[in-house]
Amino acid sequence: MPGNFRKRYPKAKGPLEAWYQEVVHADWVTSSAVKAHFRSASILMGNRVVFNVSGNQCRLVVKINYPYRVVHVRFIGTHAEYDAIDVTTI
Repeated sequence: MPGNFRKRYPKAKGPLEAWYQEVVHADWVTSSAVKAHFRSASILMGNRVVFNVSGNQCRLVVKINYPYRVVHVRFIGTHAEYDAIDVTTI
């Protein structure tokens, strides 16, 4: 979890680590597989996915390279911070 976010929102540490542990062991080959694993995930264009984490208190935006099974964290922040970004370009 990025250091600045960790300092501002220490309560998110546990839920984000739990999310990470699930993702590390996932074998997603399509966005449908992500949605089956995380029903509340929002699937976006450009292989981006938005996760609600920590009791829906923060948002995590990732870009997934499905053929290589690589998940790149593009953004993590509160809902207000999320509302200020363009998830299609971040």
